[in-house]
Amino acid sequence: MTHFIQFLPGRISPRRALALLLVLLLQGALPRIVLADTILLLGDSLSAAYKIPVESSWPALLQDSIDEEHSLKNASVSGETTAGGLARLPALLAKNNTDILIIELGGNDGLRGYPLVRIRENIEKMIKLGQKKGAKVVLLGMHIPPNYGRRYADGFHNIYLSLAEENNTALLPFLLDGVAKQPRLMQGDGIHPTAEAQPIILQNVLSVLRPLLDSTN
Repeated sequence: MTHFIQFLPGRISPRRALALLLVLLLQGALPRIVLADTILLLGDSLSAAYKIPVESSWPALLQDSIDEEHSLKNASVSGETTAGGLARLPALLAKNNTDILIIELGGNDGLRGYPLVRIRENIEKMIKLGQKKGAKVVLLGMHIPPNYGRRYADGFHNIYLSLAEENNTALLPFLLDGVAKQPRLMQGDGIHPTAEAQPIILQNVLSVLRPLLDSTN
């Protein structure tokens, strides 16, 4: 404010300077401060650059590919479960003015054989929390190997399909589509994708995210 007053012509009182500044603001003579739409990503190691350079990860590539009107907050943690994500989400939503919430969780629950009912409940609660804050929600679905039987594996994947339909959220049925069955694109553990796979994952995500980005512009 003092710098603004110093550049005014002649002698002018601070009160008049403040009034003039207000007029300029109302008339649009000063640049507008445009707040970027915030995308909050809540995920596990698949979104946390597990054993690959951070700058090569699909979330980093996503930030590079979206314009300045969108800002990505990546709150992904390796080893995260749906219960852990649900516990962290309220504070994250409170700190960020979230326009789009991306949920990439459940894989660790499924690999550990957690009850499907509990996995579903946790993900649905996260969806509701995001929607209550006015955020558009994107679910990134996963497949798991049939270690606990085909019925469990199919039921696990159906969680994402049914929740997206019931809660009117955007859905990517399988985050690792085009990657998981390509050994050269997977790390030695057969679970985590390589750096070379990240652009493919990015395109998978953008296929469902881009319409939401366009609608917020």
